[in-house]
Amino acid sequence: MNESDILAQVRERFGARVLAEYNFRGQYAVTVAPETLRELLVFLRDDKATDFDWLMDVGGVDYQGYGDEDEREWRFEVVYQLYSMRLNHRFRVKVAVRDESVEVPSVWDLWAIANWEEREVWDMFGIRFTGHPNLRRILCHDEFVGHALRKDYPINKRQKLSQPSEMVLCEKVEWA
Repeated sequence: MNESDILAQVRERFGARVLAEYNFRGQYAVTVAPETLRELLVFLRDDKATDFDWLMDVGGVDYQGYGDEDEREWRFEVVYQLYSMRLNHRFRVKVAVRDESVEVPSVWDLWAIANWEEREVWDMFGIRFTGHPNLRRILCHDEFVGHALRKDYPINKRQKLSQPSEMVLCEKVEWA
């Protein structure tokens, strides 16, 4: 099964819930609404024909000022890069996040690595992941105001850390 076959399978199963389809240099992607995300990802992970057992990355995109505001109904996207180690194929799922909601369901329980990746998207773009067990900053300090990768974040804004962050030290580990 190649990526165009996966796209056809997604199109057949999810129909009108697929908001957009993309093919760029043989890499296929679909964009869905947040309420379709989990169902689509579970399907792609559990179906033996696709077997996407590895969530390679979760990233955010802010399209403000991109130049296609008249065509696009959403400002943000969360992008999931999937890979099947057994079948050696890839697929990309994008979630349209409208400016007023800025919320996507968490998938940390489907792939554990999403826990960290969703925290990064939250920290940098301010996109909330409902159901996430520990949604807090991961790259910026706790007192940081705003989300640094949003297009409306002031490029010259400086933020002073009023006190050092509390460090959590690990217990000493003895190796066998």
